[in-house]
Amino acid sequence: MKKLLFTILLASALYNAQYTDINIVKEVKVKNKGAVVSAHPLASEAGAKILKMGGNAYDAIVATQYALAVVYPQAGNIGGGGFLVGVKNNGEKFTLDYRETAPKKASRDMYLDKKGNANTDLSQNGRLAVGIPGSVAGFFATLKYCKLPMNQIIQPAIDLAEKGFAVTEQEANLLNNNKQHFQKHNSTSNAFVKDAAWKAGDILVQKELAETLKQIQKLGMKGFYEGKTAELLVAEMKKGNGIMTLEDLKNYKVAERKALEFDYKGNQIVSMPLPSSGGILLAQMLKMSGFENLEKYQQNSTQAVQIMTEAERRAFADRAEYMGDPDFINDKTNFLISEDYLKNRWKNFSFDKATPSSEVGKIIKQPKESTETTHISVIDKDGNAAAVTTTLNGLYGSKVVVSGAGFFLNNEMDDFSVKPGVPNMFGAVGGEANAIQPNKRMLSSMTPTIVLKNGKPYMIVGTPGGTTIPTSVYQSIVNVIDFKLNANISVNAPKFHHQWLPETVAFEKNFPETTIKNMEKLGYKAERWGQIGRTEIILIDDNGNIHAVADGRGDDSVAVE
Repeated sequence: MKKLLFTILLASALYNAQYTDINIVKEVKVKNKGAVVSAHPLASEAGAKILKMGGNAYDAIVATQYALAVVYPQAGNIGGGGFLVGVKNNGEKFTLDYRETAPKKASRDMYLDKKGNANTDLSQNGRLAVGIPGSVAGFFATLKYCKLPMNQIIQPAIDLAEKGFAVTEQEANLLNNNKQHFQKHNSTSNAFVKDAAWKAGDILVQKELAETLKQIQKLGMKGFYEGKTAELLVAEMKKGNGIMTLEDLKNYKVAERKALEFDYKGNQIVSMPLPSSGGILLAQMLKMSGFENLEKYQQNSTQAVQIMTEAERRAFADRAEYMGDPDFINDKTNFLISEDYLKNRWKNFSFDKATPSSEVGKIIKQPKESTETTHISVIDKDGNAAAVTTTLNGLYGSKVVVSGAGFFLNNEMDDFSVKPGVPNMFGAVGGEANAIQPNKRMLSSMTPTIVLKNGKPYMIVGTPGGTTIPTSVYQSIVNVIDFKLNANISVNAPKFHHQWLPETVAFEKNFPETTIKNMEKLGYKAERWGQIGRTEIILIDDNGNIHAVADGRGDDSVAVE
């Protein structure tokens, strides 16, 4: 009887140790405390926990990223990559580029068939789609700005993976909807597939991922890029047509880059430079719409939407022609965001009609696809700010889980120009600047951004959404600066998106119908989309009051220390 009672008590203790209390917080107003906003409440809480332990914004952002790799496997990752934009409380600005890179065996035509046609299935699904993961290297590169050691920062994620957590309804639905893809691309069992359908409240335990995180905790970067985990990853490549090697992993390097900075109506915008197209697009769009005094109009009015759509059209045409890895191309950033160039670009704008996309670039038919990425915004009580956008590219990346290591691998190779002129899974056309080359970083739309007022963080913002990322960040900034909206309305107001090609303008559900009809009268083709992005924003006013908002479109949540 005693033995039976002990077993019952032990089971009860184990169950209580699991993370079943999912408390989604959409909005917080605080002062003299740090705040974390991310795509999942348990990840935000992991970051806030590290702040309470004496960590700063950079400790918290690393802890949150690790936790997202556990609780948000659709996009959170250690098998992908990302960008970090940081502004320290002494005014120092920095960015970390831990974007994935092409393996050494990658080649320009690796996704073309014998007839020269692009096979995008190979660049989007399975082992050949995988770029060399940069996330873990990025976390270690962030350490020099942190206060706590990595073995402490990573612990909340280990606990979440080992003990398990309750999945939300959204995550349960996604796991169920992708079960056949997981089975198709994985020959061994994994934590994400079970016989019965997933439902909200089911416990997801990831023992293999916990062991991988412990390897990192014990051995540092070598615990991922060398030794057991690296060997498991390369063994996974050999199960199919993957080309990544142990040498590729060992040689991966984070790039520290100078932040892209520019002024917008007296505010200093600090964003990500190439190989993110986001910072350049943001600068172009804000400056071009500034020619028309956007603040004169109402948010989501016909005039405002037309101005912004045309700014988006011209910026995305430049993305296709000029943008790629700055280590491999002639970086034309200064030219592309210069006043003279943009004034010339804006010359053919007219309130009377839509500008045909053929006037700003060569027309190529494109598919319509969806996307998954994730963003984190953090401020600590001392005024250090961090914005990170990270990704596996598509939903659950390549759908490949590293057997024995328990994490999804990216399908980031699709973000190269698989064939110049052929669009990627998000419909973005690329040219020679973004062609595949060994060790090259693929162009990205991720746009982590910090806005400064009088030298201090005023807004920390970013979102997932593929090519909709720069346009959503753009809208968030003008919502606050031009249209004087608060953080909540700025995040949750219906959005729109245009990217040069296809010619259509996408409008989110519940977008003002009058504006859509007026745009159509001017010659714009409208599409209705269910959702655009999931923006995480923190606003800090002149008195140090913090207003943090998590997007209402998902399980996104705010946590404070």
